[in-house]
Amino acid sequence: MVQRQRNQSLKKWGKKDKQSSKASTEELLTTLGDFTSKENWDKFFTIRGTDDSFEWYAEWTELHHPLLSLLAGNGENPSSSPPLQILVPGCGNSKLSENLYDAGFREITNIDFSKVVISDMLKRNVRDRPGMRWRVMDMTQMKVEDESFDVVLDKGGLDALMEPELGPKLGKPVFIRGEKKSHVLALLFSKFRFGWKMSVHAIPQKPFSKPDLRTFMVVAEKERSSALHLITALFDHSSLDRIGNQAIGLHEALENENQIRKEYSIGPDILYSLEDLLIGAKGDLSKLSLGRRFQLILGGNGESRFSYKAIVLDAKESSCQFTYHCGVFIVPKTRAHEWLFSSEEGQWLVVESSKAARLIMIIMDSSHTNANMDDIQKDLSPLVKQLAPGKDDNSAQIPFMMAGDGIKERKTVYKVISSLTGSIIVEDVVYENVADDVSRPFPSSDLVFRRLVFQRAEGLVQSEALLTRDESSHKIVEEKKKTSSSKSKKKGSQKRNDAPSKQLKVYHDYMASSYHMGIISGFTLMSSYLESVESTGKTVNAVIIGLGAGLLPMFLHGCMPSLQIEVVELDAVVLSLARDYFGFAEDERLKVHIADGIKFVREVKHFAVADGLPAIHEIEDASGSTKPSPDESCSVSYTEARGRPRVDILIIDVDSSDSSSGMACPAADFVEESFLLTVKDTLSEQGLFIVNLVSRSPAVKDMIISRMKAVFSHLFSLQLEEDINMVLFGLCSEVCLKEDCFPEAACQLDKLLKVGFCMDGSSDCSLEIVLVERT
Repeated sequence: MVQRQRNQSLKKWGKKDKQSSKASTEELLTTLGDFTSKENWDKFFTIRGTDDSFEWYAEWTELHHPLLSLLAGNGENPSSSPPLQILVPGCGNSKLSENLYDAGFREITNIDFSKVVISDMLKRNVRDRPGMRWRVMDMTQMKVEDESFDVVLDKGGLDALMEPELGPKLGKPVFIRGEKKSHVLALLFSKFRFGWKMSVHAIPQKPFSKPDLRTFMVVAEKERSSALHLITALFDHSSLDRIGNQAIGLHEALENENQIRKEYSIGPDILYSLEDLLIGAKGDLSKLSLGRRFQLILGGNGESRFSYKAIVLDAKESSCQFTYHCGVFIVPKTRAHEWLFSSEEGQWLVVESSKAARLIMIIMDSSHTNANMDDIQKDLSPLVKQLAPGKDDNSAQIPFMMAGDGIKERKTVYKVISSLTGSIIVEDVVYENVADDVSRPFPSSDLVFRRLVFQRAEGLVQSEALLTRDESSHKIVEEKKKTSSSKSKKKGSQKRNDAPSKQLKVYHDYMASSYHMGIISGFTLMSSYLESVESTGKTVNAVIIGLGAGLLPMFLHGCMPSLQIEVVELDAVVLSLARDYFGFAEDERLKVHIADGIKFVREVKHFAVADGLPAIHEIEDASGSTKPSPDESCSVSYTEARGRPRVDILIIDVDSSDSSSGMACPAADFVEESFLLTVKDTLSEQGLFIVNLVSRSPAVKDMIISRMKAVFSHLFSLQLEEDINMVLFGLCSEVCLKEDCFPEAACQLDKLLKVGFCMDGSSDCSLEIVLVERT
């Protein structure tokens, strides 16, 4: 279909046949008033009479050449068969249709909601143009079948619909102003954005016509695909300089729309509007398209109470076993970060499990916090119906499904704002589901977990611990929750202040966070070295960058007596929370430094002992005593650092405050090549470097892996199944543990851990650690 429109230019009243009416122009304007009123138009056309044609814009002498050229340019000829089917909406008493008919285009249907004008036009043309069709019909509620016309030609009707608020002022000249682009152009450009080729033509002016007036014609040609094209301006821009504000408005409208179209074209994951989709941005929504996926913003702007981010997915395979033709799946804010809902791969798994041919996934956010699910469903229902396939089956029910946040009870224990970390919350939660076969430390109550939440990262759960009433009297054999707990988990929106947390203590012999389990499993790679150190009564030196709630260092401190642990934490507030709410305690084997982790590692490198010799040269001051080189600033006292051994295990477990890096963990500085080289120099010959990496970007993960492969002799990775956490292990030693030796090494590590169980309830602490091949 070809849509022919004109640009909103100066409203120009056509010349009036003096013999047809004695009413003045001012009287006519007063009579017309509201352009959307059928009664007013009936009065208007009654006053003007049958033979008094009225042209709001350019007349046929100006229009015929560009208009006929366009029709002929589409490969059509008035004498061709079949002839063009042309619709003229809001025809009024214009002579445009008559002139087209006389030019050879005989299949023309004219509609108008004024019975008066349709009757007059029928009488005027019934003898000379018998093939012309005239219908009383509202152009906003047309009752015609789809694909009935080849051309829709509007000459001013759209303007009348869009300006009712101006009332009697409508008839007066209205310019496009420079500071405000035409609302008519904005509507046209957005409605014909996808699957249309658009162009703007300047209509030739009559000789001696006013220079501040210009009529334009907007042409939209329909395509079979939903391709996006820039709008073409088929006129000389310099020729418009004389028309001032009108030219400015036209330029702005074209530039703004073309900029929008460029952004759509290059966007990696575009957020469409519902309007864009309904006009074909992603094809025909009434039909399923295998594997189609797109994102959009639903609602808002007065059409609904809330706005929503939605992801629409058509199942990848057709199946006669679909339970639902279309379903809605609501993801609460507390789970929106999870891999299952945030990654495309995970979303397809949800589609598969939903048994829906088309799944509309709604991602909740903080704007929906105070709404219950009944409100959300009521608000969403009319919106999602527009996205359902099969428009002929509007009565079909669309089921609403929801991913719970897994939390049954929640109590905020403490909240503080740190100048370094921002808002931090300590909360106790009870999960809805735990494994049926676990041995609970207090069978009469639900298991309670204490969480440390960093709100700067959208409610990042930094640490999670199991609470027990009498820590010393219980031995947990199996305490694995069905709901995954990882560093990437967020705090939920449900609130309850009576969770059973009174007099509970953190149980440090159990690791609730799966990524902590992954970190410790990596010790398998150096289990022989750990065993040899323990057998000789020596110590293994471990440095952990990032304290959190102190759960990892406390667990290692309790289960591996041979470890000498130093923790580096930048924020003193975090240390206080760990001590006050998570039972963290220091002793001679476990120390904390409030310092910058990058600087700490660099300073440790300078003071480390290699082969019994200091790593840096010492200089004497005037008194004869020694001190470190003056260009080195040290966060560790020289007495502590001097002659210190190299580090055997270095763990990076810090979140990032900069989301632009593409990583939630760690901060980008900890995986820069210069720091990685410093780490390698800091580690002992058997040293192990561990990084907890949290990123949804495959490109970021590949970049970090590539950097680490270039620095370390061997690199291993561990991808946690239900989390986006990937734990990377770098080895300095040229000797590498072969994968077929993992089971034996894991048993070796089990014996070293002084606990009666492993974190996942099994007798084998190894997970699927994979060697990353060096290139």
